[in-house]
Amino acid sequence: MNFIAMDFETASAVRSSAVSMAVVVVRDNQLVDEFYSLINPQTTFNPRNIQIHGIQPADVVDAPLFPDVWQQIKQFYTPDQLVIAHNAPFDNGVLRATLDHYGVAAPHYLSLDTVRTSRRFYPELPNHRLNTVSSALGIDLLHHHNALDDTVAAAQILVTQAEQFGVDQIKPLVKVI
Repeated sequence: MNFIAMDFETASAVRSSAVSMAVVVVRDNQLVDEFYSLINPQTTFNPRNIQIHGIQPADVVDAPLFPDVWQQIKQFYTPDQLVIAHNAPFDNGVLRATLDHYGVAAPHYLSLDTVRTSRRFYPELPNHRLNTVSSALGIDLLHHHNALDDTVAAAQILVTQAEQFGVDQIKPLVKVI
C-alpha cells in the first residue's frame, strides 16, 4: 500500500489549536519518510490537553505557525492521495479548521480512519483506541499522544490490516475529503 498517515495534537478542544503535527510516508508497505513539527497555535492551552500530550505553551513559543508547516507538507494532500489517521474525523477536522483559521483553502484527498477499519477487522477488542489496537497487533507505541509516534503506529496498523485482510477489504472504507 502507498499512503501517508497524519496525527495532530491540540492546545484545547478548539480544532484550530494544533500544537504538533506529524506525517509519515508509506510506499509499498514501508515507512520511507517522516515529518514532525511543533506548532505555535497562538491561543491558550487547556490544562487537560497539556496533561494528555505534555506540550506546554513554553514549548511552542518559537515554533512555526501552521502556514509555515503547511508549506512543507501540502504536496502530500492531493485528490488521489490516501491520507490515513487513527480517528481521522478528528485529524481531518483539525487540518480543515486550522487551514480555515489562516484563510488557506483546504485540499481534497482520500481519507481512511484506522479506528473504523479496526472496528471492522477486530470487533473482539475491548475498545479501538490507538494503544489498544497497537498492543493487540504487537505494534510498539512508544509515546502515546506524541504525534510522530501515533502516526507511525497508525501507519503500521493499516499495513498490518492490508497484509491480514487484503487491500480490497479496506478500499470500501476510503472517503473523499
